[in-house]
Amino acid sequence: MTALRPERDSSGLPYDEQYASHGEPGAFEEPGAFEAAVDHLADPLTDPLPGQHPSPWFRSGPAEPEPEPEPRPEPQAPEPEQEWYDPEGYARDWHGVREPTYEELYGAYAPQRPTPAYEPIPEAPQPPQPQPQPQSQPLPQPLPQPPVDDETVGLRTADTRRIVDPEPVTDGPPEGEGRAARRKAAKKGASRAAPRPSAEPVESAAPLSRVEARRAERARRPSPGAVASRGIGELFITLGVLMLLFVTYQLWWTNIRAHQQANGAASDLQESWAKGKGKPGVFAPGQGFALLHIPRLDVVVPIAEGIDKSKVLDRGMVGHYNEGSTKTPMPDAEKGNFAVAGHRNTHGEPFRYINQLEPGDPIVVETQDKYFVYKMASILPQTQPSNTSVIGPVPPGSGFTKEGRYITLTTCTPEFTSKYRMIVWGKMVEERPRGKGKPSALVN
Repeated sequence: MTALRPERDSSGLPYDEQYASHGEPGAFEEPGAFEAAVDHLADPLTDPLPGQHPSPWFRSGPAEPEPEPEPRPEPQAPEPEQEWYDPEGYARDWHGVREPTYEELYGAYAPQRPTPAYEPIPEAPQPPQPQPQPQSQPLPQPLPQPPVDDETVGLRTADTRRIVDPEPVTDGPPEGEGRAARRKAAKKGASRAAPRPSAEPVESAAPLSRVEARRAERARRPSPGAVASRGIGELFITLGVLMLLFVTYQLWWTNIRAHQQANGAASDLQESWAKGKGKPGVFAPGQGFALLHIPRLDVVVPIAEGIDKSKVLDRGMVGHYNEGSTKTPMPDAEKGNFAVAGHRNTHGEPFRYINQLEPGDPIVVETQDKYFVYKMASILPQTQPSNTSVIGPVPPGSGFTKEGRYITLTTCTPEFTSKYRMIVWGKMVEERPRGKGKPSALVN
């Protein structure tokens, strides 16, 4: 039974007044008439369907057929495949009576079903496209690791020189061994049972024991003979480097230093001449007193007193023989052999190319007052250092037959040695005062 309806509807007037306006006054004036009329109304939610009783065991007879509603045109759809079951069986109850549809029960109150505007066209099935299969790459296999031994981990080293054959795998340690031996055997069996990365058998170095590790360490230490040979080799290398530095010093640095000293001595000598000093006379050892010009060799070098190496020759100058049996006169003497010596290699090497002089080449000695011009006469390529006759008044082998005014140049030979001496002789051809200017040999 439904609830009572309100006494007023949406218009706001009582029902009596509404019906009174239609000419039906007093239709529901009897007491209880309204409630009885409401009870006889059909309730579509709780009342049984037409032709049915609330109890399923009560049958009053065949239900009267009700007028069927006009069929609504439905969109034609493709005929479904024939099913093995009866679809209409779901619309009947188990007594065989068909249940009315929702539209038959509620009529105009039933919601309208949307009508499709067009018939959907089923899509044609597409053939499956082959999917590219990802290429699987083989995973790198881990290399076998040697078993770890906690007791000798601090002393164990991998000795690649020792290759051992794999021992047969046993089920366990020998009987009577302790816990450490069992752990060792288990780890060794696990490492040997691991798969190898390649088909070829790989032999792994077994871990060394404490005694073997000490022996391997002792074997890696160099022997005393190896240490001695290594020290000797390093000594030879050091000596070679020192010799190379010494040769560089002799052949390069000594020339630079000697040229600087010789040029400085020549400048000092010319300044002293300009100031009126340095008159001919007795000079102290190492004191410069003249300049030697060899135009063919482009040589201008100071001449100092004496042939001392450290004071004269090694300073890039030419030394005058002035001691004992090797004493020779000065250029201004009336007769005599003016003899000088100089280095052929290193320390300025002023006589490096005197072997290239030819007969007639000028050799000029410049003093404070005069120029003494000599012409090259002869050369002696080699003689003993003890042969002092080459600087005598009439040198043998020079071609001179009597005393005169001569010049003698001496130097060491062969080059870079002092085993022999090379001698060059010249004969004076002109004595020219400085007031008359330079001789033609220096002008040309």
